[in-house]
Amino acid sequence: MNMNTKDIFERLRDGEIILSNDPEAYRMREESCVTRKLLVKMNNSTEPEEIRSFLSQIIGSEIDTTVNVFTPLYINYGKHTKIGKNVFINFDCVFLDLGGITIEDDVFIAPKVSLLSEGHPISKEDRHSLIPKAIHIKKNAWIGAGATILPGVTIGENSVVAAGAVVSKDVPANTVVGGIPAKFIKSI
Repeated sequence: MNMNTKDIFERLRDGEIILSNDPEAYRMREESCVTRKLLVKMNNSTEPEEIRSFLSQIIGSEIDTTVNVFTPLYINYGKHTKIGKNVFINFDCVFLDLGGITIEDDVFIAPKVSLLSEGHPISKEDRHSLIPKAIHIKKNAWIGAGATILPGVTIGENSVVAAGAVVSKDVPANTVVGGIPAKFIKSI
């Protein structure tokens, strides 16, 4: 018998691996359906206020009026995403946030950026399990077009991730990284 009293979403936020046979796993699919319904409405909106309103419902907290989102935006859950002030999110981004995504103030996110805070084990026996690891994008960072930020990565303050980069390790503050896998290019 499972003696864990934490809700599956608390367990995910805490970084607990969720096994494929977890008795609460169905809840992730249910919540994803709720989010998708709101995403359809948000992604068909043209008014910035309406987009922010739908996004606020998706993430479960108020989006500041200084935040601008160009739709479409795709999110699998939403409630584990935190967005600061004066954030710009361009077209066609993907946020898998079961592990948690924090976007601080003054962040620019270019088109087709993927923030992936969850992954799966390599072993074929456990591959259907979910490994959540939070992503943190610090103040004034810029994530270039088509970049992918992998689970557990922190992007340092004022840093730039070059277009098309795949970031699998933390990025120090005031640096530029690029490539696959992303490597240090220069200090700012």
